[in-house]
Amino acid sequence: MTDARLQAELAESKIEIQRLRERLSVGTPTVHKDLSLISLVPKWSGLESAVPLEEFFDSIESSAQIGRWDEIDRLRIATLRLTDAAKMFYNGCTELHEENANWEDFKSAFRRRFRDIHSDQYHFMKLQTARQGRNESPQEFADRCRGLAQKIMGKTDDPVARRVHRENAERMLLASFISGLAGKVGKHVRYQSPRNLEQALQIALAVQEAEKKEKFNESFYTRFENSVRLVSRSHGQTYREDGKSRHSADAHAESYVRGQHGKTSRRNGKPTTAGNRNAQTQAALKCYECDGIGHFARECPTRLRREAKPSYSPGNRDTRQRSRHSRSPDEKPPYVTERETRKETKNQGN
Repeated sequence: MTDARLQAELAESKIEIQRLRERLSVGTPTVHKDLSLISLVPKWSGLESAVPLEEFFDSIESSAQIGRWDEIDRLRIATLRLTDAAKMFYNGCTELHEENANWEDFKSAFRRRFRDIHSDQYHFMKLQTARQGRNESPQEFADRCRGLAQKIMGKTDDPVARRVHRENAERMLLASFISGLAGKVGKHVRYQSPRNLEQALQIALAVQEAEKKEKFNESFYTRFENSVRLVSRSHGQTYREDGKSRHSADAHAESYVRGQHGKTSRRNGKPTTAGNRNAQTQAALKCYECDGIGHFARECPTRLRREAKPSYSPGNRDTRQRSRHSRSPDEKPPYVTERETRKETKNQGN
């Protein structure tokens, strides 16, 4: 029993080896599928905001050619990329769930269900009344006009008729794009009268960039002028504050002197007039150098006489020291004697 089983297994192995040799002799290459291209296929919902149905089919077929997908792979990948209304339609369509359903049946069923219900007149009107949005760039507006122009092209198998439809659609596309541009960009494009859409789009983009640069320059110089104005205003305010502080200090000193004048006049019992105002002002001044009255320390005669003497001469450099050492202990300095004399004279006068 054991030997017979081994013989049977050995015979099957030989047959399998023979089959492999035949395949290698034929030279059939091994097909490697690239399923990573699924990310290039957009999701399709069947709504108006979604990409057109034919564009969805073209993306699947193009990826299938590059990634070497067969019809079953195309059908399964298209099913995986369906969402919303398209997914609900697929789940409810029984003919697409049969075993013999293929890729062509899938496309036919979706074309019948999601065909464009609008008439050609509707698409003509949409293209003629197209206007650039507020935040829409010229490039985005051109792409939107191209999509509208694709819908007005007639579907025919005749190459001559197809070329005529394409030329008419391109002329209508150019006219709608130029008339739909807004602002200064539209004016400049209409002045140039371009011959095709590419030329019109280049002019629109150039004008848009120039307008952006002009706005940037205006904002830059405006900010610079405002900054200079703020700096000059702050400096002027500082100068005014300094002037106000000096004026307030002078006013305070003047009011103080006037108060002293008033006190002196009330003390003497004499009215303050313009004639005796200078005498009262001098009487209110006090010298902190010699304790005299009628002048400041910087105007003190004693100080001026002392400073008038040459301070760097050898004979006078130590005069005060020599006079201080030559005096007797009971003798007072000259400036002290002069100060006491003035005080006595003042007291006798009062």
